[in-house]
Amino acid sequence: MKLETERLILRRFEESDAEDVFTYAKDPDVGPIAGWPPHQSVEESLNVIRNVFSGPEAYAICLKTDNRAIGAIELKLKDHTDMTTREDECELGYWLGKPFWGQGIMPEAAREMIRHAFEDLGMRKIFCGYYDGNTKSRRVQEKVGFVYQWTTPDVDVPLMGEKRIGHVNALTKDEWKK
Repeated sequence: MKLETERLILRRFEESDAEDVFTYAKDPDVGPIAGWPPHQSVEESLNVIRNVFSGPEAYAICLKTDNRAIGAIELKLKDHTDMTTREDECELGYWLGKPFWGQGIMPEAAREMIRHAFEDLGMRKIFCGYYDGNTKSRRVQEKVGFVYQWTTPDVDVPLMGEKRIGHVNALTKDEWKK
């Protein structure tokens, strides 16, 4: 499966993406704000590709110019999210390498994933969360139409060994159509 936008290709991860993933996932400004520690090696990034980016709707974000992985975006279906148990709802998750921040890449990728969720997968609602302080993620969600739902004060962040304030937004198919 491959999805395309004006500038991007969203495609399945390949093991050969491990070096590119490591290049961006080792940056301490990328993972911790999203709830995971910086990658320590290419092997760790390969294990993440094999075990985390292996969901049926997990995609590498690639520029059309070179098709190299610069981030990840995923629709987490009911068995892989704690935000819903419904077949027609999912969670959107994403991260992007720091050199690509501020260029509108993530909103562009998110818009295509939202379209894919509603038109191709038959979803009726998509949830998306961020931790307190992650203003870049909040802004992406606002730009693509997500609406505030709730805040949870003590969310476990197991990969970081801490608790944080979590905010959840959602977008319904009806809201998206408008």
